[in-house]
Amino acid sequence: MKDGIRPEQIHRSVLLQETMDFLSLRPGGVYVDGTMGLGGHTQAILERTAPDGRVIAFEWDEQAIALSRLRLQEYTGRLVIVRRNFAEIAAGLDVLNVSKVDGILIDIGLSSLQLESGDRGFSFQRDEPLDMRMDTRRAVSAASIIATSTEAELADIFFYYGEEQQARPIAAQIVKARKEEEIRTSAQLAAIVVRAVPRRFHPKKIHMATKVFQALRIAVNAELENLSTILDDAVPLLKPGARFCVISFHSLEDRIVKIKFNKNKSLKVVTAKPVMPAAEEVGGNPRSRSARLRVAEKRG
Repeated sequence: MKDGIRPEQIHRSVLLQETMDFLSLRPGGVYVDGTMGLGGHTQAILERTAPDGRVIAFEWDEQAIALSRLRLQEYTGRLVIVRRNFAEIAAGLDVLNVSKVDGILIDIGLSSLQLESGDRGFSFQRDEPLDMRMDTRRAVSAASIIATSTEAELADIFFYYGEEQQARPIAAQIVKARKEEEIRTSAQLAAIVVRAVPRRFHPKKIHMATKVFQALRIAVNAELENLSTILDDAVPLLKPGARFCVISFHSLEDRIVKIKFNKNKSLKVVTAKPVMPAAEEVGGNPRSRSARLRVAEKRG
């Protein structure tokens, strides 16, 4: 990231106004931003809960934390940043001796910082190391999954996490290709995926490798497992009447949120259907088009 570029120039927070409205923010409240990223939602919560509202922000991407500290330095007295995944919110709050909060937000999207940082292989638009770890302390990278998984395991990852209908031929092509050369970069992998599938089966609106890269990112970061964990563990942390807001970006995530919210008897679903970005927001930020917001409230 170039010197002098501010976080708000890199990433636009999705469904910002809608989320702030649903959180029912008030001064003096204690709120959790489970996915701080570049601090857009965090800053909005702090602004709307002035002068004494507090935010405990969780983030496991070290680069994002460094940038957000600069963005949010004026709120230091009301902000605590914790380097943990959102699945560890309960443990993180316990360390801080916080037992109940007035609202929780998690935004499960990939940030523009991660897509454009150029060194972790989240994007196939450039030739980057095939890493995909949001937290570089994690042992398993995308390259290691590609190198060590069996053909069947790869096919399952692409099918279940990416909903890729061509999962089997793509997995077969990867296993064939890795016998000839180690697959170390995003461009290598994208080219293999393109070769694996006849042109007539390529999607019209997205790149052929899009779902494969999505699936690998989910597998590397255990995203669906972490989401399921927080949807259970966060509920006891909410005060009666507190809101739980979740922004997801694809059908697998949204389905998990919907089912968990509906099954939990401690929650009242606030959004019968997911809230989607308005046309104006999508026009200004095309990456927001797949965002879905669901909200539940802790019963009294």
